[in-house]
Amino acid sequence: MKPDLQAPLAERLRPHTLSEVIGQQHLLGEGMALRVAFESGQPHSCILWGPPGVGKTTIARLMADSFDAQFIAISAVLGGVKEIREAVERAQNARQELEPKRTIVFVDEVHRFNKSQQDAFLAHVESGLFTFIGATTENPSFEVNSALLSRAAVYVLQPLSEQDLEQIVTKARSLDVIPAIEPVALERLIAYADGDARRLLNTLETLAVSARQEQLKKISDAWLLKVLGERMRRYDKGGEQFYDTISALHKSVRGSDPDASLYWLVRMLDGGADPRYLARRLVRMASEDIGLADPRALRLALDATEVYERLGSPEGELALAECVIYLAMAPKSNAVYQAFNEARALVKREGTRPVPMHLRNAPTKLMKELDYGRGYRYAHDEADGFAAGESYLPDGMAAPGFYRPVERGLEIRIAEKLRQLRQINQAALAPTRQG
Repeated sequence: MKPDLQAPLAERLRPHTLSEVIGQQHLLGEGMALRVAFESGQPHSCILWGPPGVGKTTIARLMADSFDAQFIAISAVLGGVKEIREAVERAQNARQELEPKRTIVFVDEVHRFNKSQQDAFLAHVESGLFTFIGATTENPSFEVNSALLSRAAVYVLQPLSEQDLEQIVTKARSLDVIPAIEPVALERLIAYADGDARRLLNTLETLAVSARQEQLKKISDAWLLKVLGERMRRYDKGGEQFYDTISALHKSVRGSDPDASLYWLVRMLDGGADPRYLARRLVRMASEDIGLADPRALRLALDATEVYERLGSPEGELALAECVIYLAMAPKSNAVYQAFNEARALVKREGTRPVPMHLRNAPTKLMKELDYGRGYRYAHDEADGFAAGESYLPDGMAAPGFYRPVERGLEIRIAEKLRQLRQINQAALAPTRQG
């Protein structure tokens, strides 16, 4: 079939067979789940979960082609009950033809449908009237009704890799729609796409139009920035500016400046940074820079992450803002972070010390006969639930003192408790030393 030169680039490059699909080989490779489903000859209802531009619609269309099925696409953003009824009617008509035909109903952004709209599919999926395929960028555990979810397999699609995106650029160039691209410009273009084939192809079309107007033979990095302007600089996710900005956010939180912290957070959101990435960084900050000075900080960071997963943008971003201000104002301690690093360095530096006999478990008679667990003191049976003078380190190992709580926040009380326990230990060991 002759390609439509007026069609969008994304449509001209849309795969017509599984072998033409770029990426998602963990699902479409030989012996993988979705390929097996294609080769089975029997379609089944499923949810395709993944970020934008990774091939959800393409896979649904290919499934319809593979099973010679009628393909009905519904957008949950634009459609509603009327479109669902029309799809049911078309599926019933296809069944009553002289040569009955299967139907695949594809619902894009299925998480936008409410509970009653999602429930409208259940009876028809169960009766086999059509095969249901939903596409979503949101976690289906939260956004898809459990009844519908139980009747559909969930396949998780991943962002396209840099190599995948390079392949797409190569295919686009084979259509002679864009000139050659300098390596640095190609690297920036792929970083801008951020795993999204649709964004990449739309950008390539923009470049193609500008390149034809200027009769350009090669795309340079400088020209790329000139054509796409601030939009390209904003989305330079792999570049120095991106990492400089996240560094500024982290240092502002560590420095207890809520205004600066919020400013850098908003700068990154406005620049197109993935809010999920920012949520992960906030969890890291809570562990590294606050720790046990305020253990609630870690819980709040995890809660903010979950809120964003449930609400998405822009509503969920407010939870990230609340979290970053809390982290900035929380008492700071890197005592846990330093203790962990010191412990890891010691373990790497030293050989493997044996576990002392009194700390070993003794589930069998033989192990008890070999003195496993002999002499172990059960702390709950001791005064104040503390076995004074007991050692839990390998034999001959001096107390390393990894954890040194700071005099801020909850660690003030932790430090007091630690001092008390050490004094009790020293008192219990004193007679032994004197003897």
